[in-house]
Amino acid sequence: MRRFALLLAGGLLATSPVLAQSAVPYSAVRAINLARNTAIQLNGGLSSYRPAQCMFATASTGNPCLLANDSNGYTFRFQGGGPGWQVLNQPPTRETEIQISPDGRSVVQVIYNGSPR
Repeated sequence: MRRFALLLAGGLLATSPVLAQSAVPYSAVRAINLARNTAIQLNGGLSSYRPAQCMFATASTGNPCLLANDSNGYTFRFQGGGPGWQVLNQPPTRETEIQISPDGRSVVQVIYNGSPR
């Protein structure tokens, strides 16, 4: 009986679907991390700047900071401000638009980095 239970459990595990997040390409993860970190550097470091929360999520198609994901790479547009700006419900002080290479490894262009438009 025990052998049957083990076989049954093994069979169920082998045929059950894997429950995981939808696959986000490594290039998308690298791209959002590079875009976020570049904005942090451009705007004075973490002691004076924090990007919007959407830049800490995955670069999936549902991310509101991701403008485009095409053959030109990943384009992000997001706001930022002083530490705690979103939690404290303060207005953003910066806006960054940046294009990252398709492989997520290099900044193609900082399109805009300035006051919110």
